This record gives sequence, C-alpha cells and structure tokens, in this order.
Amino acid sequence: MKLAVLALSLGVLSFGALSAAAPVLADDNAKWVAQCMKDNSDAKVSEAVVNKYCVCMNNKMDDSETRTITQWEKANPEARKACEKAAGWE
Repeated sequence: MKLAVLALSLGVLSFGALSAAAPVLADDNAKWVAQCMKDNSDAKVSEAVVNKYCVCMNNKMDDSETRTITQWEKANPEARKACEKAAGWE
C-alpha cells in the first residue's frame, strides 16, 4: 500500500511539474515569435503572413533550441521554404 501511495504521489508531482512548465514554454514560444516578427518587420507581405510563417518556423524548431528563428532558418532552408509556402509568403 505504501508503494502505491508513493507511486501515486510521484505521478501527481510529475504532472504538477509538467503543467507548471507549460506556461514557461508558451512564454518562450511567444518570445521567439515576437522576435521573428520584429526581424521580418520590413517584409513585403502582411503582418498576418509573417505571423503565420513565424509560428510555423517556431513549431518546427526543437524546444531545446537556443538560436532565434531568424538564426535557425538560415541553417534549415527546407523548413523555411515549407513555412513560406504554408504562410502564403510570395
């Protein structure tokens, strides 16, 4: 019985840690997308297209990535092309 309680307690703690981390990831994603929007502020497309592109690129990046979207896209041209197409960037 003590083992079951311990396992249940660890499960609750793990879930709590994960749910507490979720807002941090969301904040990081918003930060990355905002920087990408700023980096592309002179683009000859609408802000909505740039936003869709930045979100697409952010979604393709690993959560542990430390480079900005703008830095990462230079090393990942296929992802850049796919997100440009998905965003309607012409």
